[in-house]
Amino acid sequence: MTMVDESELTVCVKKVLNQYFKDLDGELAANVYDMVILCVEKPVLRIVLDKAGNNQSRAAEILGINRNTLRKKMLQHGIK
Repeated sequence: MTMVDESELTVCVKKVLNQYFKDLDGELAANVYDMVILCVEKPVLRIVLDKAGNNQSRAAEILGINRNTLRKKMLQHGIK
């Protein structure tokens, strides 16, 4: 099993979040966790579904989540 270098993803997230806070220019941040999860979750779901040939059971298995959870997340993100 090949793992993605998590440090590369971590560096990317840190860079984007630091820029986000810088761009706020003193304004208060809110719901940062939800913002990050929503931004990351949709492309992850789309890519995994594509790699699974749009087989939701296989995609759920790859993601390590229940198929019903995958369907709920697809609905939330408008993924058909």
